[in-house]
Amino acid sequence: MTSLVTGAAGFIGSHLCDLLLEQGDEVRGIDCFTDYYPRERKLANLERALEHEGFSLHEDDIATTSLASLLDGVSVVYHLAAQPGVRSSWGTEFETYSRNNVLATQRLLEACREAPLTKLLFASSSSIYGDAASRPTGESTTPSPVSPYGVTKLAAEHLCGVYRANFGLPTAALRLFTVYGPRQRPDMAFARLTDFAVNGGVFELYGDGEQTRDFTYVGDVVRAMRDAARSDWLGVANVGGGLRVSMNEVIERLSQVCGEVEVERLPPSAGDVRDTESDTTVAEAGFGYRPLTTLDEGLQAMVDWQRSREGMRR
Repeated sequence: MTSLVTGAAGFIGSHLCDLLLEQGDEVRGIDCFTDYYPRERKLANLERALEHEGFSLHEDDIATTSLASLLDGVSVVYHLAAQPGVRSSWGTEFETYSRNNVLATQRLLEACREAPLTKLLFASSSSIYGDAASRPTGESTTPSPVSPYGVTKLAAEHLCGVYRANFGLPTAALRLFTVYGPRQRPDMAFARLTDFAVNGGVFELYGDGEQTRDFTYVGDVVRAMRDAARSDWLGVANVGGGLRVSMNEVIERLSQVCGEVEVERLPPSAGDVRDTESDTTVAEAGFGYRPLTTLDEGLQAMVDWQRSREGMRR
């Protein structure tokens, strides 16, 4: 089948492109290469895909460009394009988040209304739950985001539901819980942590380190996306890693692999939730999802990738 991946040059998007190409799909990737982090790093994410004859890259902004030609012949749209990051979504930057996360999603949905799609799969976020009252958190929990970023992801998710209910557009949304792995965005905790563990330096940790996350390996996430897109399932589902772990424990595990990591502890950031834990019952029933990668395996993959990048630089 032919798939369109928005945000193709990003962390998760590039892994998804690689998986779909391996599965025999023709993949059209679209990315506007925002300056959130360096363009060179995003292009490096696509090294494997760009060598594949079944892949084409389109540098365009879905908030402004005409999408008709890109959608021609497409069976599945994977919508991953978004302005990421909780900490930077406050203040004047909210306009950017509203444009790239809400307006862009609405324009894509409008363009898809008349397209004969089998699925539009939206990458939502566990940020929509905020500080959930119950854990593990299921999809029936009332969303209560505590950051502007979470607000925009929830709005985009609701738009997908609105277009499904009113126009029969086959949309589904996966609420992703703290995705990590090789190519992770350089501002994210695991990327910074593995960088300092391999190369030395001081890791800045926001909060006391006892905050916990349901860390989910990127390989499990893109497999969930592919399986959800190829199933008959529609709706909203959590995708988590199956184990809630504190940042202090992550640091300890990584220190056993790379040696002790120096940590500077900073005050918590506004909008950071204390704990997350996913209930993945819906995903398991809907499209057979189960996480396969342990945290230790995932951390080792990140360390190996970081070391390979340093080797290429030398």
